[in-house]
Amino acid sequence: MTGLDRRSLFRAGGAVTAASVLTGAPATAVAEPAGDRQAQAPALTTRNPLVEQRADPFITRPVRGMYYLTGSVPEYDRVVVRGASTLDGLADARERTIWRRPASGTMAGFIWAPELHRIGDHWYVYFAAGDSDDPFRIRTYVLESANDDPRAEGWVLRGRMITPWESFTLDATTFTHRDRRYFLWAQHEPGIDTNTNLYLAEMSSPLAITGTVARLSVPTASWEIQGFRVNEGPAVLIRNGRVFVTFSASATDARYCMGLLTADENADLLDPRSWTKSANPVFSTNAATSQFGPGHNSFTVAEDGRTDVLVYHARDYRDITGDPLFDPNRHTRVQQLHWNEDGTPSFGVPVGKGGPISRLSPVDSPALVLRHFEFRLRFEGNVRELGDSQFRFVPGNLGARTVSLRSVNFPDRHVRVPTGDVPRIDPFEDNDRYGLDTSFVREPGLADRSAVSLRLTTDARMFLAHDGNGRLVVSQPGRDRIERARATFRIS
Repeated sequence: MTGLDRRSLFRAGGAVTAASVLTGAPATAVAEPAGDRQAQAPALTTRNPLVEQRADPFITRPVRGMYYLTGSVPEYDRVVVRGASTLDGLADARERTIWRRPASGTMAGFIWAPELHRIGDHWYVYFAAGDSDDPFRIRTYVLESANDDPRAEGWVLRGRMITPWESFTLDATTFTHRDRRYFLWAQHEPGIDTNTNLYLAEMSSPLAITGTVARLSVPTASWEIQGFRVNEGPAVLIRNGRVFVTFSASATDARYCMGLLTADENADLLDPRSWTKSANPVFSTNAATSQFGPGHNSFTVAEDGRTDVLVYHARDYRDITGDPLFDPNRHTRVQQLHWNEDGTPSFGVPVGKGGPISRLSPVDSPALVLRHFEFRLRFEGNVRELGDSQFRFVPGNLGARTVSLRSVNFPDRHVRVPTGDVPRIDPFEDNDRYGLDTSFVREPGLADRSAVSLRLTTDARMFLAHDGNGRLVVSQPGRDRIERARATFRIS
Protein backbone atom coordinates (compact mmCIF):
# COMPACT_ATOMS: atom_id res chain seq x y z
CA MET A 1 0.00 0.00 0.00
CA THR A 2 1.39 3.45 -0.89
CA GLY A 3 0.36 7.06 -0.57
CA LEU A 4 -0.57 6.93 3.14
CA ASP A 5 -2.58 9.97 4.16
CA ARG A 6 -1.31 11.56 7.39
CA ARG A 7 -4.64 12.99 8.46
CA SER A 8 -6.42 9.65 8.06
CA LEU A 9 -3.67 7.92 10.02
CA PHE A 10 -4.10 10.30 12.93
CA ARG A 11 -7.84 9.80 12.89
CA ALA A 12 -7.35 6.03 12.87
CA GLY A 13 -4.80 5.93 15.66
CA GLY A 14 -1.66 7.11 13.90
CA ALA A 15 1.32 4.78 14.03
CA VAL A 16 -0.86 1.91 15.27
CA THR A 17 -2.45 1.73 11.82
CA ALA A 18 0.65 2.76 9.89
CA ALA A 19 2.96 0.23 11.54
CA SER A 20 0.47 -2.54 10.88
CA VAL A 21 0.30 -1.61 7.21
CA LEU A 22 4.06 -1.38 6.73
CA THR A 23 5.33 -4.29 8.83
CA GLY A 24 2.42 -6.57 9.52
CA ALA A 25 2.94 -6.08 13.29
CA PRO A 26 -0.15 -6.24 15.48
CA ALA A 27 -1.70 -2.82 15.96
CA THR A 28 -1.61 -3.17 19.75
CA ALA A 29 2.17 -3.59 19.72
CA VAL A 30 2.99 0.09 19.33
CA ALA A 31 0.73 1.83 21.82
CA GLU A 32 1.59 2.46 25.48
CA PRO A 33 -0.42 4.06 28.29
CA ALA A 34 0.56 7.67 28.73
CA GLY A 35 1.73 7.12 32.29
CA ASP A 36 4.19 4.40 31.24
CA ARG A 37 5.74 6.66 28.66
CA GLN A 38 6.74 9.14 31.39
CA ALA A 39 9.09 6.76 33.15
CA GLN A 40 11.75 9.44 33.49
CA ALA A 41 11.79 13.17 32.92
CA PRO A 42 14.66 15.69 32.96
CA ALA A 43 15.30 17.56 36.21
CA LEU A 44 14.14 20.83 34.65
CA THR A 45 10.69 20.48 33.08
CA THR A 46 9.98 24.16 32.54
CA ARG A 47 8.63 25.53 29.27
CA ASN A 48 10.31 28.25 27.22
CA PRO A 49 9.72 31.12 27.23
CA LEU A 50 8.77 31.12 30.89
CA VAL A 51 7.38 34.66 31.14
CA GLU A 52 6.90 36.98 28.20
CA GLN A 53 8.00 40.62 28.19
CA ARG A 54 10.09 40.41 31.35
CA ALA A 55 13.65 41.42 30.59
CA ASP A 56 16.68 41.30 32.91
CA PRO A 57 15.09 38.39 34.80
CA PHE A 58 16.12 37.47 38.31
CA ILE A 59 14.77 34.31 39.97
CA THR A 60 15.70 33.56 43.56
CA ARG A 61 16.75 30.19 44.82
CA PRO A 62 13.82 28.67 46.73
CA VAL A 63 13.02 30.47 49.97
CA ARG A 64 10.68 28.50 52.24
CA GLY A 65 9.68 26.45 49.23
CA MET A 66 8.96 29.44 46.98
CA TYR A 67 10.65 30.86 43.90
CA TYR A 68 10.34 34.61 43.30
CA LEU A 69 10.81 36.37 39.97
CA THR A 70 11.40 40.02 39.19
CA GLY A 71 12.63 41.82 36.08
CA SER A 72 12.25 44.88 33.91
CA VAL A 73 8.78 45.61 32.56
CA PRO A 74 8.41 47.20 29.09
CA GLU A 75 7.08 50.44 30.60
CA TYR A 76 10.20 50.80 32.81
CA ASP A 77 8.02 52.37 35.50
CA ARG A 78 7.78 49.92 38.43
CA VAL A 79 9.21 46.98 40.35
CA VAL A 80 7.19 43.74 40.20
CA VAL A 81 7.47 40.38 41.96
CA ARG A 82 5.70 37.07 41.37
CA GLY A 83 6.10 33.83 43.29
CA ALA A 84 5.38 30.11 42.87
CA SER A 85 6.39 26.81 44.42
CA THR A 86 7.82 25.61 41.08
CA LEU A 87 9.72 27.31 38.30
CA ASP A 88 7.01 26.42 35.81
CA GLY A 89 4.43 27.90 38.14
CA LEU A 90 6.00 31.34 37.73
CA ALA A 91 4.59 31.46 34.19
CA ASP A 92 1.01 31.97 35.39
CA ALA A 93 1.60 33.34 38.88
CA ARG A 94 -0.09 36.56 39.91
CA GLU A 95 2.30 39.51 39.71
CA ARG A 96 2.40 42.23 42.38
CA THR A 97 3.75 45.76 42.02
CA ILE A 98 5.82 46.43 45.14
CA TRP A 99 7.06 49.89 44.18
CA ARG A 100 6.20 52.43 41.50
CA ARG A 101 8.29 55.40 40.40
CA PRO A 102 7.23 58.88 41.55
CA ALA A 103 5.45 61.24 39.21
CA SER A 104 8.45 63.55 38.89
CA GLY A 105 11.94 64.24 40.13
CA THR A 106 14.56 61.74 41.25
CA MET A 107 13.83 58.12 40.22
CA ALA A 108 10.94 59.21 37.99
CA GLY A 109 12.77 58.10 34.84
CA PHE A 110 13.55 54.60 33.61
CA ILE A 111 13.36 51.78 36.17
CA TRP A 112 15.68 48.94 35.17
CA ALA A 113 16.85 45.49 36.20
CA PRO A 114 15.63 44.91 39.76
CA GLU A 115 17.20 42.07 41.73
CA LEU A 116 15.59 40.50 44.79
CA HIS A 117 17.79 39.18 47.62
CA ARG A 118 17.06 37.68 51.02
CA ILE A 119 19.71 38.93 53.44
CA GLY A 120 19.25 37.87 57.03
CA ASP A 121 15.54 38.15 57.81
CA HIS A 122 14.86 41.02 55.38
CA TRP A 123 14.31 41.30 51.64
CA TYR A 124 16.22 43.81 49.51
CA VAL A 125 15.67 44.95 45.93
CA TYR A 126 18.55 46.61 44.12
CA PHE A 127 17.40 48.47 41.02
CA ALA A 128 18.48 51.20 38.61
CA ALA A 129 16.48 54.41 38.14
CA GLY A 130 16.77 57.59 36.12
CA ASP A 131 15.22 61.00 36.79
CA SER A 132 12.23 62.67 35.17
CA ASP A 133 14.32 65.44 33.56
CA ASP A 134 16.91 62.90 32.39
CA PRO A 135 15.73 59.27 32.33
CA PHE A 136 19.30 58.16 31.50
CA ARG A 137 20.76 59.70 34.64
CA ILE A 138 20.80 56.15 35.95
CA ARG A 139 21.86 55.35 39.52
CA THR A 140 21.38 52.31 41.77
CA TYR A 141 18.84 52.38 44.61
CA VAL A 142 17.67 49.88 47.21
CA LEU A 143 14.31 48.89 48.70
CA GLU A 144 13.92 46.95 51.96
CA SER A 145 11.11 44.82 53.42
CA ALA A 146 10.83 43.06 56.77
CA ASN A 147 8.02 40.82 55.52
CA ASP A 148 8.48 37.10 54.98
CA ASP A 149 6.73 37.34 51.62
CA PRO A 150 8.36 39.82 49.20
CA ARG A 151 5.05 40.27 47.39
CA ALA A 152 3.49 41.87 50.47
CA GLU A 153 3.11 45.60 50.99
CA GLY A 154 5.50 47.43 53.27
CA TRP A 155 8.56 48.03 51.10
CA VAL A 156 10.65 51.03 52.19
CA LEU A 157 12.96 53.00 49.91
CA ARG A 158 16.36 53.15 51.62
CA GLY A 159 17.97 55.46 49.10
CA ARG A 160 20.88 55.30 46.74
CA MET A 161 23.83 52.94 46.81
CA ILE A 162 26.91 55.18 46.97
CA THR A 163 29.77 54.20 44.65
CA PRO A 164 33.09 55.98 43.97
CA TRP A 165 31.85 58.05 41.04
CA GLU A 166 28.82 60.20 40.36
CA SER A 167 28.06 58.52 37.03
CA PHE A 168 25.86 56.06 35.16
CA THR A 169 25.54 52.92 37.30
CA LEU A 170 23.23 49.91 37.11
CA ASP A 171 22.77 46.13 37.30
CA ALA A 172 23.85 45.56 40.88
CA THR A 173 23.95 42.12 42.45
CA THR A 174 25.19 40.80 45.78
CA PHE A 175 26.63 37.49 47.00
CA THR A 176 28.50 35.98 49.91
CA HIS A 177 31.77 34.08 49.85
CA ARG A 178 33.80 32.88 52.82
CA ASP A 179 31.62 34.85 55.24
CA ARG A 180 32.01 38.10 53.33
CA ARG A 181 29.23 39.86 51.45
CA TYR A 182 30.12 41.52 48.17
CA PHE A 183 28.46 44.07 45.91
CA LEU A 184 29.02 43.68 42.15
CA TRP A 185 27.79 46.23 39.65
CA ALA A 186 28.26 48.00 36.28
CA GLN A 187 29.29 51.66 36.06
CA HIS A 188 30.80 54.24 33.75
CA GLU A 189 34.14 55.28 35.21
CA PRO A 190 35.22 58.79 34.24
CA GLY A 191 38.41 58.77 32.21
CA ILE A 192 37.78 55.35 30.63
CA ASP A 193 36.32 55.41 27.13
CA THR A 194 33.64 52.78 27.70
CA ASN A 195 29.95 52.84 28.55
CA THR A 196 30.20 50.54 31.58
CA ASN A 197 32.76 48.33 33.31
CA LEU A 198 32.31 45.80 36.14
CA TYR A 199 33.23 46.62 39.74
CA LEU A 200 33.38 44.68 43.00
CA ALA A 201 33.47 45.82 46.62
CA GLU A 202 32.82 44.38 50.05
CA MET A 203 29.65 45.48 51.85
CA SER A 204 29.47 46.85 55.38
CA SER A 205 25.70 46.33 55.33
CA PRO A 206 23.04 45.55 52.73
CA LEU A 207 22.88 49.31 52.17
CA ALA A 208 26.54 50.30 51.76
CA ILE A 209 29.90 49.25 50.37
CA THR A 210 33.23 49.61 52.14
CA GLY A 211 36.95 49.46 51.45
CA THR A 212 38.67 48.76 48.17
CA VAL A 213 36.74 48.92 44.90
CA ALA A 214 38.11 46.53 42.29
CA ARG A 215 37.64 47.02 38.57
CA LEU A 216 37.11 43.46 37.34
CA SER A 217 36.39 43.87 33.65
CA VAL A 218 36.58 46.50 30.91
CA PRO A 219 35.03 45.80 27.48
CA THR A 220 37.87 45.54 24.98
CA ALA A 221 37.24 42.38 22.93
CA SER A 222 35.42 42.71 19.62
CA TRP A 223 32.34 40.88 20.96
CA GLU A 224 32.10 43.32 23.91
CA ILE A 225 32.03 46.54 21.91
CA GLN A 226 29.38 45.96 19.24
CA GLY A 227 27.19 49.08 19.18
CA PHE A 228 28.27 50.07 22.69
CA ARG A 229 31.30 49.31 24.86
CA VAL A 230 29.46 47.46 27.57
CA ASN A 231 30.02 45.04 30.42
CA GLU A 232 26.85 44.78 32.52
CA GLY A 233 24.33 42.42 34.13
CA PRO A 234 26.75 40.37 36.28
CA ALA A 235 25.63 37.15 37.97
CA VAL A 236 27.59 34.92 40.34
CA LEU A 237 27.82 31.14 40.70
CA ILE A 238 30.30 29.47 43.05
CA ARG A 239 31.03 25.87 42.10
CA ASN A 240 33.87 23.37 41.76
CA GLY A 241 36.47 25.43 43.61
CA ARG A 242 35.89 28.55 41.53
CA VAL A 243 33.88 31.75 41.53
CA PHE A 244 32.20 32.33 38.16
CA VAL A 245 30.78 35.69 37.07
CA THR A 246 28.73 35.86 33.90
CA PHE A 247 28.11 39.26 32.35
CA SER A 248 26.49 40.75 29.27
CA ALA A 249 28.19 42.75 26.55
CA SER A 250 27.51 45.00 23.53
CA ALA A 251 24.23 46.60 22.40
CA THR A 252 20.88 45.17 23.49
CA ASP A 253 19.94 43.87 20.03
CA ALA A 254 21.01 40.58 18.42
CA ARG A 255 24.65 41.44 19.21
CA TYR A 256 24.01 41.16 22.94
CA CYS A 257 25.88 38.19 24.40
CA MET A 258 27.37 36.79 27.60
CA GLY A 259 30.96 36.50 28.74
CA LEU A 260 32.54 34.76 31.74
CA LEU A 261 34.99 35.77 34.45
CA THR A 262 36.62 33.09 36.62
CA ALA A 263 38.56 33.23 39.89
CA ASP A 264 39.86 30.54 42.22
CA GLU A 265 37.69 30.29 45.32
CA ASN A 266 40.75 30.85 47.53
CA ALA A 267 41.89 33.96 45.66
CA ASP A 268 41.49 37.55 46.79
CA LEU A 269 38.36 38.48 44.85
CA LEU A 270 39.18 42.18 45.21
CA ASP A 271 42.44 41.72 43.31
CA PRO A 272 41.69 42.12 39.59
CA ARG A 273 44.62 39.79 38.85
CA SER A 274 42.60 36.95 40.39
CA TRP A 275 40.14 37.01 37.50
CA THR A 276 40.39 35.56 33.99
CA LYS A 277 38.01 36.57 31.21
CA SER A 278 36.81 34.13 28.57
CA ALA A 279 38.34 34.81 25.18
CA ASN A 280 34.98 34.44 23.47
CA PRO A 281 31.33 34.81 24.48
CA VAL A 282 29.91 31.79 26.26
CA PHE A 283 26.29 32.41 25.21
CA SER A 284 25.14 34.29 22.14
CA THR A 285 22.58 34.65 19.35
CA ASN A 286 21.64 31.40 17.60
CA ALA A 287 19.74 31.86 14.35
CA ALA A 288 18.91 28.14 14.07
CA THR A 289 16.92 28.24 17.34
CA SER A 290 15.57 31.75 16.55
CA GLN A 291 16.99 33.19 19.75
CA PHE A 292 18.53 36.64 19.48
CA GLY A 293 20.46 38.72 21.98
CA PRO A 294 20.47 36.35 24.97
CA GLY A 295 21.80 37.88 28.13
CA HIS A 296 21.35 39.65 31.46
CA ASN A 297 21.13 36.36 33.28
CA SER A 298 20.80 35.07 36.81
CA PHE A 299 21.07 31.59 38.33
CA THR A 300 18.76 29.43 40.40
CA VAL A 301 18.30 25.69 41.03
CA ALA A 302 15.63 23.23 39.91
CA GLU A 303 13.13 21.69 42.29
CA ASP A 304 15.56 18.84 43.04
CA GLY A 305 17.80 21.38 44.80
CA ARG A 306 20.85 20.24 42.81
CA THR A 307 20.39 21.07 39.15
CA ASP A 308 21.71 24.52 38.24
CA VAL A 309 19.42 26.63 36.09
CA LEU A 310 20.37 29.49 33.80
CA VAL A 311 17.83 32.33 33.72
CA TYR A 312 18.10 34.91 30.91
CA HIS A 313 16.18 36.95 28.39
CA ALA A 314 16.19 36.78 24.58
CA ARG A 315 14.05 37.75 21.62
CA ASP A 316 12.48 35.45 19.02
CA TYR A 317 13.48 37.67 16.10
CA ARG A 318 16.52 39.60 14.88
CA ASP A 319 15.11 42.69 13.18
CA ILE A 320 13.96 45.54 15.42
CA THR A 321 12.35 48.82 14.47
CA GLY A 322 13.83 51.76 16.36
CA ASP A 323 15.86 51.62 19.57
CA PRO A 324 16.10 47.99 20.79
CA LEU A 325 15.82 49.27 24.34
CA PHE A 326 12.13 49.97 23.67
CA ASP A 327 11.32 46.74 21.93
CA PRO A 328 9.22 44.94 24.57
CA ASN A 329 9.78 41.33 23.58
CA ARG A 330 12.75 40.25 25.63
CA HIS A 331 11.21 37.21 27.30
CA THR A 332 12.32 35.42 30.46
CA ARG A 333 13.74 31.99 29.66
CA VAL A 334 15.26 29.16 31.67
CA GLN A 335 17.37 26.15 30.76
CA GLN A 336 19.58 23.71 32.59
CA LEU A 337 23.19 24.73 33.12
CA HIS A 338 25.51 21.78 32.55
CA TRP A 339 29.10 21.27 33.68
CA ASN A 340 32.18 20.11 31.80
CA GLU A 341 34.46 17.46 33.25
CA ASP A 342 36.99 20.16 34.16
CA GLY A 343 34.42 21.85 36.39
CA THR A 344 33.65 24.78 34.08
CA PRO A 345 30.07 25.70 33.13
CA SER A 346 28.66 24.54 29.80
CA PHE A 347 26.01 26.94 28.52
CA GLY A 348 25.22 25.48 25.11
CA VAL A 349 22.87 27.51 22.90
CA PRO A 350 19.70 29.42 23.79
CA VAL A 351 17.29 26.57 23.23
CA GLY A 352 14.28 28.33 21.77
CA LYS A 353 10.59 27.74 22.23
CA GLY A 354 9.28 24.44 23.51
CA GLY A 355 9.28 22.01 26.40
CA PRO A 356 11.97 20.24 28.42
CA ILE A 357 15.46 19.59 27.08
CA SER A 358 16.91 16.07 27.37
CA ARG A 359 20.28 14.33 27.11
CA LEU A 360 20.36 10.55 26.74
CA SER A 361 22.98 8.34 28.44
CA PRO A 362 23.08 4.52 28.31
CA VAL A 363 22.46 2.96 31.73
CA ASP A 364 25.55 0.79 31.25
CA SER A 365 27.74 3.76 30.15
CA PRO A 366 26.46 6.73 32.17
CA ALA A 367 29.45 8.95 31.34
CA LEU A 368 28.44 9.00 27.67
CA VAL A 369 25.73 11.06 25.99
CA LEU A 370 24.12 10.85 22.58
CA ARG A 371 25.36 13.62 20.29
CA HIS A 372 25.11 14.53 16.62
CA PHE A 373 28.31 16.37 15.75
CA GLU A 374 28.48 16.80 11.96
CA PHE A 375 25.05 15.12 11.90
CA ARG A 376 26.46 11.74 12.92
CA LEU A 377 24.80 10.08 15.91
CA ARG A 378 27.29 8.76 18.45
CA PHE A 379 27.71 8.28 22.19
CA GLU A 380 30.66 10.24 23.59
CA GLY A 381 31.95 11.56 26.89
CA ASN A 382 32.92 15.11 27.94
CA VAL A 383 30.89 16.72 25.16
CA ARG A 384 31.71 20.43 25.45
CA GLU A 385 29.50 21.46 22.50
CA LEU A 386 26.42 21.06 24.67
CA GLY A 387 23.87 21.81 21.97
CA ASP A 388 25.04 18.79 19.97
CA SER A 389 23.86 16.51 22.78
CA GLN A 390 20.49 18.10 23.55
CA PHE A 391 17.14 16.88 22.25
CA ARG A 392 13.46 17.51 22.81
CA PHE A 393 10.92 14.74 23.05
CA VAL A 394 8.09 16.04 20.89
CA PRO A 395 4.83 14.44 19.73
CA GLY A 396 5.57 11.82 17.10
CA ASN A 397 5.81 13.14 13.55
CA LEU A 398 3.38 10.42 12.56
CA GLY A 399 1.51 8.45 15.14
CA ALA A 400 -0.73 8.78 18.15
CA ARG A 401 1.02 8.13 21.47
CA THR A 402 4.47 8.21 19.90
CA VAL A 403 7.40 10.60 20.27
CA SER A 404 10.08 12.04 18.04
CA LEU A 405 13.56 13.16 19.11
CA ARG A 406 14.22 16.66 17.78
CA SER A 407 17.62 18.31 17.88
CA VAL A 408 17.79 21.45 20.02
CA ASN A 409 20.44 23.36 18.08
CA PHE A 410 19.14 22.16 14.68
CA PRO A 411 15.38 22.07 15.35
CA ASP A 412 14.57 21.10 11.76
CA ARG A 413 16.26 17.70 12.33
CA HIS A 414 15.01 14.53 14.01
CA VAL A 415 16.53 11.18 14.88
CA ARG A 416 15.53 8.92 12.01
CA VAL A 417 15.75 5.18 11.37
CA PRO A 418 15.26 4.56 7.65
CA THR A 419 14.19 1.01 6.78
CA GLY A 420 17.22 -1.27 6.72
CA ASP A 421 19.63 1.57 7.52
CA VAL A 422 21.50 2.95 10.55
CA PRO A 423 19.95 5.72 12.65
CA ARG A 424 20.80 9.24 11.56
CA ILE A 425 19.58 12.78 12.14
CA ASP A 426 17.83 14.18 9.08
CA PRO A 427 16.12 17.43 8.12
CA PHE A 428 12.34 17.45 8.23
CA GLU A 429 10.49 16.12 5.20
CA ASP A 430 6.77 16.61 4.82
CA ASN A 431 5.87 13.03 3.97
CA ASP A 432 4.60 9.97 5.79
CA ARG A 433 7.76 7.95 5.31
CA TYR A 434 9.75 10.54 7.26
CA GLY A 435 7.01 10.62 9.91
CA LEU A 436 7.19 6.86 10.46
CA ASP A 437 10.98 6.75 10.41
CA THR A 438 11.21 9.42 13.11
CA SER A 439 8.43 8.22 15.45
CA PHE A 440 9.14 5.98 18.45
CA VAL A 441 7.25 4.52 21.38
CA ARG A 442 8.71 5.69 24.67
CA GLU A 443 8.59 2.91 27.26
CA PRO A 444 9.91 2.24 30.76
CA GLY A 445 13.49 1.06 30.38
CA LEU A 446 14.03 -2.57 29.46
CA ALA A 447 16.85 -2.86 32.01
CA ASP A 448 15.60 -0.26 34.51
CA ARG A 449 12.01 0.94 34.57
CA SER A 450 13.04 4.30 36.01
CA ALA A 451 14.88 4.95 32.73
CA VAL A 452 13.49 4.85 29.17
CA SER A 453 13.67 2.71 26.05
CA LEU A 454 12.65 3.81 22.56
CA ARG A 455 10.89 1.25 20.37
CA LEU A 456 10.51 1.62 16.63
CA THR A 457 7.00 2.09 15.34
CA THR A 458 7.90 0.33 12.10
CA ASP A 459 8.98 -2.89 13.88
CA ALA A 460 7.78 -3.53 17.42
CA ARG A 461 10.68 -5.91 18.13
CA MET A 462 13.39 -3.30 17.54
CA PHE A 463 14.77 -0.57 19.82
CA LEU A 464 17.31 2.23 19.65
CA ALA A 465 20.51 1.07 21.36
CA HIS A 466 24.27 1.52 21.41
CA ASP A 467 26.65 -1.10 20.09
CA GLY A 468 29.38 -0.84 22.74
CA ASN A 469 31.62 1.13 20.38
CA GLY A 470 29.86 4.48 20.55
CA ARG A 471 27.44 4.03 17.67
CA LEU A 472 23.67 4.45 17.85
CA VAL A 473 22.13 1.36 16.29
CA VAL A 474 18.87 -0.55 16.07
CA SER A 475 18.76 -3.69 18.21
CA GLN A 476 16.44 -6.59 18.98
CA PRO A 477 17.39 -7.08 22.64
CA GLY A 478 15.02 -9.92 23.49
CA ARG A 479 15.81 -11.19 26.98
CA ASP A 480 19.58 -10.74 26.81
CA ARG A 481 20.66 -8.69 29.85
CA ILE A 482 23.51 -6.86 28.12
CA GLU A 483 21.45 -6.00 25.06
CA ARG A 484 18.56 -4.75 27.20
CA ALA A 485 20.93 -2.45 29.10
CA ARG A 486 22.30 -1.12 25.82
CA ALA A 487 18.74 -0.23 24.79
CA THR A 488 17.97 1.61 28.06
CA PHE A 489 18.75 5.30 28.58
CA ARG A 490 18.74 7.76 31.42
CA ILE A 491 17.57 11.30 30.78
CA SER A 492 19.34 14.34 32.24
